Amino acid sequence: MMKQISIIVAIAENNAIGLNNELLWHIPDDMKRFKRITTGHQVLMGKRTYQSLPIQPLPNRENIVLTDIKGEIIEGCTMAYSIKDAVSKIKDECFIIGGGMVYKQFLEIADKLYITKVNKSFEADTFFPEINYDQWELIEEIKHPQERELDFSYSYTTYIRKRKAE
Repeated sequence: MMKQISIIVAIAENNAIGLNNELLWHIPDDMKRFKRITTGHQVLMGKRTYQSLPIQPLPNRENIVLTDIKGEIIEGCTMAYSIKDAVSKIKDECFIIGGGMVYKQFLEIADKLYITKVNKSFEADTFFPEINYDQWELIEEIKHPQERELDFSYSYTTYIRKRKAE
């Protein structure tokens, strides 16, 4: 199978994704979707994102942790010391799961985006980079109305990169 780089992320209206190394919201259905989509695949993240995980490493997935500290080892994880090193370790579909700088570095080379669009702005210190939607084709959108426990609605969207005409 060809290597495929997929980004999976939940983004607020103002592109916010995190504050103090934590998620900005808790959407149980989104967590289930994340687990369903990523289980059995590789997940790639920065070290701070890894440290923020409630379960380390994420079970039933190969966890690739990107760090700039040469020789650093995290038990149970595959280590990558550069973007090039990380890409060389991708076997088939790999999901980029954060944080902000890792998303920024992989957005230009990603093939697919799984975005949960949260219909509200949040205070944050970590943001997803601007997406040029002209480069992407929307292939799925599932809207979720506002739930009683949440003060916002959200939708699941999936995009594939448009290929330039040969």
